[in-house]
Amino acid sequence: MSSRRTNRRGGPRGRRRAGCLALPIALALRVYRPGRPGRVRDAAIEVVQVLRTLVGLAGMVWLVYRYPLQESAAAFASDRLSDVVVAAGVLAVAGPAALVAFVLAARAPRRRILWRRVGPSAGGFVALFGSGFVVYTLLRDNLGIRLTGQLGPLRFPGLLALLAVVLFTTAFGLASVVVSVHYVCRVGDVHEVLPPLISPVLAWATFAFQACDDAPVAAPPSVQLVFLLGPPVSVTALSWWEMGRLRKRHGITVRGALGRHRHRHLAGGRARSVP
Repeated sequence: MSSRRTNRRGGPRGRRRAGCLALPIALALRVYRPGRPGRVRDAAIEVVQVLRTLVGLAGMVWLVYRYPLQESAAAFASDRLSDVVVAAGVLAVAGPAALVAFVLAARAPRRRILWRRVGPSAGGFVALFGSGFVVYTLLRDNLGIRLTGQLGPLRFPGLLALLAVVLFTTAFGLASVVVSVHYVCRVGDVHEVLPPLISPVLAWATFAFQACDDAPVAAPPSVQLVFLLGPPVSVTALSWWEMGRLRKRHGITVRGALGRHRHRHLAGGRARSVP
């Protein structure tokens, strides 16, 4: 009877813990996943992107299984996380610059529309910077602990609140790094052509970082070269295909996005206004 009661109590409590752990991830998805009403969504593009990610993960698993690691498993995982952090860092620098250049390159009527769409993407960049800044500030020279030490009798609740803030912000920051790179920090809300334009830049920046690092496995040079060039080449090819599909299926082009022409004729002969 007692174990049954414990299980009943533990069920909701376990779900609450899982909910607390999932909250930073859910918040990151809400911040970085595109959600502009009327945005063109192509199911084929989304499926191909997921398939490419799964193939990449499967290839990495096979590589680790087939060849011995030249470093510890923890160091290998840390290096892979570093690759994502590098991509997020490049995105945080190149993303705003690309957005501003793209909007300024548009003609006046389109420029006003694009400026109104920048808000969610700009908020994503601010969240990406802000989460790292908060954790760094609170942990640098034990600043958070020193601040709570000035609370007197409220020092212990202050320490608990500080721990909660640091843990939540760290989890949100790590989730933001991964999700922001996947969704290119929501630049698709500004215009559909921006993700395929910016994604290859992130992929080749990560390639440059990896090329300067030692190989993680003791594989033949030809295999290492394939796995080194595979991600940026596949991302570039996928972006090229995505641009072509947007043009052929939806009449979306870079020139149209910038307001250089108003209509494109689709395969069926119908004219469609460029979003």
